[in-house]
Amino acid sequence: MTTSTIPKWHLEGDWFDACKCAIPCPCSFARPPTYGDCDGVLVWHVREGTYGDTRLDGLNVVMLGSFVGNVWSGEHTDPYAAVFFDERADDDQRVALQTVFGGGAGGWPARFGEMFHPEMRGMEYAPIEVSIDENLAEWSVRIPGKAEATVEALTGPTIAEGERVQVHNLPGAEVGPGQGPSTWGEATTNRADSFGFRWDRSGYSSKLIPFDWSGPDGS
Repeated sequence: MTTSTIPKWHLEGDWFDACKCAIPCPCSFARPPTYGDCDGVLVWHVREGTYGDTRLDGLNVVMLGSFVGNVWSGEHTDPYAAVFFDERADDDQRVALQTVFGGGAGGWPARFGEMFHPEMRGMEYAPIEVSIDENLAEWSVRIPGKAEATVEALTGPTIAEGERVQVHNLPGAEVGPGQGPSTWGEATTNRADSFGFRWDRSGYSSKLIPFDWSGPDGS
C-alpha cells in the first residue's frame, strides 16, 4: 500500500512511557540512555481520531520496546518491539490502527519507525486499560498478564501543590517535533512479561506528551 492510496487521517491524544532510565530519561533529550540500554512500556491513547471515515476515538496502542545506544544519533543497536492493539477496535479500526502505527500511512509514525527500525517480536489484540488524570497527577496502563505501568507526577520540596514538572521543546521528543509540553513522572509500577520482554521495577523515569498528528503527508 502506498501513501497515494491512504486516506487523510488525523489523531490527537496522549503518549507516555515508563522505562529503565533515571529521572529524567536522557533519551528525550537526544542523549544515550542512563545505563547504555533501555527498555520500557510505550502507550498511545487516541482521544480523537479519524482515518478516512473511520473514527478512532478512545482507542489505545501499546508497545514494549528495547534498544542499546542512542536512537536519535542513528547509532543504536538491538532494537526490538512488540505491539498490542485495542481489542475493542472493529475490523475497519484495526486496519486503520495497524496502518498508521505500522508506518504505512506516513506522518510521524512512519518517520519514527524508519529511525527506530525494530525487529518485531509479536503483535496481539488485547484488553488495554489506560487512565490519565485530567490534572496529570497520575497516569497508568494495564494489559492483564502482559504489562502494567503506574506513574505519579514528579514532585519535590519546591513545587507548589498541583503544579507539574514540564519541559517545552524536547530535542528528542518521542512523538515528534512541535509536540508537548512533556510532563514528567516517576513510575511506581513498571512490569512486563510478554513476547520475551520481562522486567519488574519501580522508581524510574516516565513522561507524558500530547500528540497531534496528521497524514499521509503531515507529521
